[in-house]
Amino acid sequence: MSKVLLFEKRKALSGWLFVSPWLFGFLIFGLYPMIMSFYYSLTRYDVLRIPQFIGLQNYSNLLFNDPDFWISIWNTMFYTAFRVPAAIILSLLLAVLVNQAVKGVRIFRTMFFIPSIVTGVVLSVLWMWLFNPQYGLINSGLAGLGIIGPLWLQSPDWSKPAMIVMSLWSIGGPRMLVFLAALQNIPTQLYEAIELDGGGWWDKFRHVTLPSLSPVIFLWGILEVIGSFQVFVEAYVMTEGGPLNSTLFYNLYLYRRAFDDFEMGYASAMAWILLVITLVVTVVQIRLSKKWVHYG
Repeated sequence: MSKVLLFEKRKALSGWLFVSPWLFGFLIFGLYPMIMSFYYSLTRYDVLRIPQFIGLQNYSNLLFNDPDFWISIWNTMFYTAFRVPAAIILSLLLAVLVNQAVKGVRIFRTMFFIPSIVTGVVLSVLWMWLFNPQYGLINSGLAGLGIIGPLWLQSPDWSKPAMIVMSLWSIGGPRMLVFLAALQNIPTQLYEAIELDGGGWWDKFRHVTLPSLSPVIFLWGILEVIGSFQVFVEAYVMTEGGPLNSTLFYNLYLYRRAFDDFEMGYASAMAWILLVITLVVTVVQIRLSKKWVHYG
């Protein structure tokens, strides 16, 4: 019996040794910063001086005395509401397109995927040129059709739509590949049954493809919403929140308060509010998924 216990202890010790690098990293670089962030959210802290405990004053100021906070909420929600459905629908349609058994389809898959490699600052600079109202490729193309293009990033009315259009640059990336893999796992017998009943391509798509892909759509819906809530680089590089705060997204405003104004306590409170919003939206998505997501 003692040998069995000794063997079990060695197995447990080996397991802890294997997970210790991750556990150590999580405790030092994950859990500890989260705890300190919550503490700082209850203080007035500018990095240079000792934090002063002020309770919930940062949260109160955010919710009741800071109009820019609500502007950033609105901008982020607007961006999310239009970007997420467009990105998922277009990625799905692109996956259906490249799932066809035609000659050279692998070349098209590669061509659609390559643009998604370009991200971050490089992508933002590229689209700044495309959106240039005088020399940009988009307005030049519209001018060739006799259409006067808008000011895009220089217009409060067009800046957010421009950001949404730019975000669709990556529809041929990981989303398309995941949808493509899911499409190839759908049994062909289901499509054959629709054909026997006299159904066409729309019936196949509606009654077979969409229900079969609903778990993948649900997964990407959650991931894309979380990603949209964290939009930062594009607005920081391309517009710096303008014009007239039309692209002042939540993370950009948080960055301003933290690293421009050095109000770390205030920024920490913003971070925790964002966490709560993300959790609430995710829970709502999970609850609603029971009505339309089909497994198996």
